[in-house]
Amino acid sequence: MFQSVSPMSGGVATFEGNRKGLIIGIGKVCIPSYSPINNVLRVKGLKHIMLSIRQLCDCGYNVTFNKDICVVQNKDNSSLFSDKR
Repeated sequence: MFQSVSPMSGGVATFEGNRKGLIIGIGKVCIPSYSPINNVLRVKGLKHIMLSIRQLCDCGYNVTFNKDICVVQNKDNSSLFSDKR
């Protein structure tokens, strides 16, 4: 799903269960039918894209959850993407 990625050496990403993965790149992810997301880290051995809610909020996106769905919106409240919880 990376549209572009640049090599990056050093750094560790922490995810579920306090596991850690080596950061090997940074790039732009394109989810079909949605706006691209910049500065997504590529982690060695990770086979799924894991987006950080904090990083999305720091980039100015609005993230909301309810019992069924998570919605990520741009600053103008247009939908970036949504997914089932």
